[in-house]
Amino acid sequence: MAELEQKSTSVGAIEADINATRDRLAATIDELAFRAQPKEIARREVASVKASLYAATHTPEGDLRVERVAAIGAAVAAVLGLVIWRRTRD
Repeated sequence: MAELEQKSTSVGAIEADINATRDRLAATIDELAFRAQPKEIARREVASVKASLYAATHTPEGDLRVERVAAIGAAVAAVLGLVIWRRTRD
């Protein structure tokens, strides 16, 4: 009788473990499905670009790196000037 009770406890523990594993897997699948949504991917990409831009234009203390901002502005102005010049030539 003690063996039967021990086996049923083992079976119960195994079933509980299977159910817990199933719940973890379901949560993982839900998280992966959420992460794969185009809106979520776009949101993460925008956040990444913002963080990169902030890191490129600010010091670790949070101060603005004026020389980098000026260089970026000059590059944008040069590209815009080139685009405008090419359009007026055609």
